Amino acid sequence: MIHFGFSYVSLIFLIMLFIPNMIWTRHKPKDYEKYASGENKILLLFERVGEVLVCVISLSFTDFNLREPNPWTAWLLLAVSAMLLYEGYWIRYFRSGQTMADFYSSFLGIPVAGASLPVAAFFFLGIYGGNFFLLFATILLGIGHIGIHLSHRREVSGPGKKRGLILRIVRIVPTILLTAVFGLITVITGVRNVNAIRGYVHGDNGIQEEVYLELCGQRQYCLIRGEDLDNPVIIWIHGGPASPDTMETAAFSDYLKDSYTVIAWNQRGCGRTYYENKDRDPYNETATFEQAQADLDALVDYACDRFQQQKVILVGHSYGTMVGSRYAIDHPEKVAAYVGVGQMGAAGSEIYAYEDALAIAMEKGDDTEPMIAAFERYQADANLENMMALRNYVSPYHTPEKESNYIWTALTSPYLGVYDVLWFGKQLGSLSDFIELNGQLFDYISTEDVYAFGTEYQVPVGFISGSCDWITPVKYTEDYFNVITAPEKEMRLMEGWGHTAPQESPEEFAGILMQMLHEIMSGSGKDVPGVH
Repeated sequence: MIHFGFSYVSLIFLIMLFIPNMIWTRHKPKDYEKYASGENKILLLFERVGEVLVCVISLSFTDFNLREPNPWTAWLLLAVSAMLLYEGYWIRYFRSGQTMADFYSSFLGIPVAGASLPVAAFFFLGIYGGNFFLLFATILLGIGHIGIHLSHRREVSGPGKKRGLILRIVRIVPTILLTAVFGLITVITGVRNVNAIRGYVHGDNGIQEEVYLELCGQRQYCLIRGEDLDNPVIIWIHGGPASPDTMETAAFSDYLKDSYTVIAWNQRGCGRTYYENKDRDPYNETATFEQAQADLDALVDYACDRFQQQKVILVGHSYGTMVGSRYAIDHPEKVAAYVGVGQMGAAGSEIYAYEDALAIAMEKGDDTEPMIAAFERYQADANLENMMALRNYVSPYHTPEKESNYIWTALTSPYLGVYDVLWFGKQLGSLSDFIELNGQLFDYISTEDVYAFGTEYQVPVGFISGSCDWITPVKYTEDYFNVITAPEKEMRLMEGWGHTAPQESPEEFAGILMQMLHEIMSGSGKDVPGVH
């Protein structure tokens, strides 16, 4: 996110920048004006515009100020280091003969350090603050300021000795890689800022808050967004287990926030909640399904109390439908409606998906032996590792008709944080370690299904599935839908999409969800707050 306000860190940086330059005006190298008179006018324009923008922008956002330390703070430390090196460069110059050669000699191997170090410092500060405006302004400054001083250095030193091909490659390749990396960071930061501005909550009675709530002895992360605190509350229950998608919920809550207050919650034992409580529960001993029910109950009570609601709407995705189904059945007095997205059904869906994929493979004449072997291992031991290995063979035969890069949605979310990235790294790392960290939850879903909670709902129920979802197969969701009873129930398909439809097609998902809530809540005849 970007936040307007005064930055004292930027002020300190600017003071560190201006004071040596003010002293330098009385200690210019001999003949400097002769070189300055021939400066490239285009580079000079970039430099002047960049200087003004960097000064104004860096002082205008509080995101550059000190925050609670986390791994992202490394960017601030890099920025501070660059400014300290900049001061060291000036100390060396003022103690030298103050010639043009002294002015443009490398400092600790850094070329034109007097120009490149402050540019690097403000660029790192822009990354730390997640602020595209400062990054863009610093790039303009760098093009002009560094370009001018590189030109002066060439004039002072004269033509240098031509380097060999290998040495040139050694110098060029890292430069290209760094340019690509920092270019990508700049683009991602820019898109995140655009998304933040586009999704900004403008209502005087609105809320846009990232908060850690004390729920059953742990501080658990929630993202809360809505244009009017009087609107009904939706609690989003992510899947997995232990696969938080809070940062991605911003994409579809942008379309919900006018009518609802949306609470996206990192459950116990994962994501930001895990890192916040790592010291007190490093091995997730308290992360159980029953504890998730208690945590959700505490969150529901918090939401009802804070937003003066009698009931909340629960929307669960994938594994989150197990959490939501159980709670909705057990606590109808607190639930206005329940919606399962990729609703889980009976156990055995992996077998169903395998049999379908096997039939397709055999029809195509593909080699099915590896898939059959993976299935036999899964049958012998239906643990998560064997299940994921089986999916690697099954999934290529169940490609959704429509696909979108939901990873890009996460990367460009204004609410993506460093702990989200670290947790995603855990999921991509050792599968056995990840399973062990959340073993109680994985053991639970391997032995239970939603039928164990009963099939009688006393609240309106809706199911939304991607028509090409084979993670929670549509057939199994339909079977469960046909069995349950509820005051009102409805099932809708998002045609062509797979399991992650809410993240891949957020506007379509939000539209279907709002229409469904209107229909099932209006049709129930219940006196439910916030019927639209």
